[in-house]
Amino acid sequence: MRITALLENTTSRNDLQTEHGLSLYIETEKHHILFDMGQTGLFAENARVLNIDLSTVDIAVLSHGHYDHGGGLKRFLELNSKAPVYVNRHAFEPHYNGCEKYIGLDTSLAGSDRLISVDNEFKIDDTLSLYSCNGRERRHDMGSFGLNQMQNGFLIPDDFRHEQYLLIEEAGKRILLSGCSHKGILDIVSWFEPDYLIGGFHYSKLEAGEVLTDAAKLLDSYKTEYYTCHCTGVVQYNFMKEHMQNLHYLSCGQTIQV
Repeated sequence: MRITALLENTTSRNDLQTEHGLSLYIETEKHHILFDMGQTGLFAENARVLNIDLSTVDIAVLSHGHYDHGGGLKRFLELNSKAPVYVNRHAFEPHYNGCEKYIGLDTSLAGSDRLISVDNEFKIDDTLSLYSCNGRERRHDMGSFGLNQMQNGFLIPDDFRHEQYLLIEEAGKRILLSGCSHKGILDIVSWFEPDYLIGGFHYSKLEAGEVLTDAAKLLDSYKTEYYTCHCTGVVQYNFMKEHMQNLHYLSCGQTIQV
């Protein structure tokens, strides 16, 4: 299985563009998968530079209802005429950073017949499954970091019911994809205990200190190999790396094989 970062906050290449967002292209034995689409159409421009044909994608997954992961949805629907896009049924609900900045999706796309709305668990086929894990115990809840959802006309802290995770099971391995791990990376890894976990940890607002040290040591206690990016934060990644054996960074343009 090959996973290529089409878009991420950082890159070491001068022929690729970056933005605060995430988009991953995944090649399995059976599928070509697009996981998230960044803020804009930059993921598609980078795919062209990387000689990746997005029209061959046969399955797309939107990890949650924030603009930096689903802002490029319209562009993908224009480039690809066949792939279903799996979204959690709460993904198009209004989401805000604080009280004023809307960070949700383009609601004009909510009625597209290309979207497949799923609930807490959904099995795509014998190798691909989606999980939202709503209702599971969150023993390491870090709060919403100022992110809110609109409910009955009022803004309340986001419970991230709209976030889902893609589990790929292939060649005896379990690979978990998580866009931002808003429900808590420590709980997510305990729920799945995958062989590989790829995605953001949502630690970029934390200072390098005791909380990150404890998190790193707990993550390192699992037999999971981590490839993190995006909302983890580069400073936070470098600090955690000092306490972890199996932590790696996945930047824009990089391809990993698992």
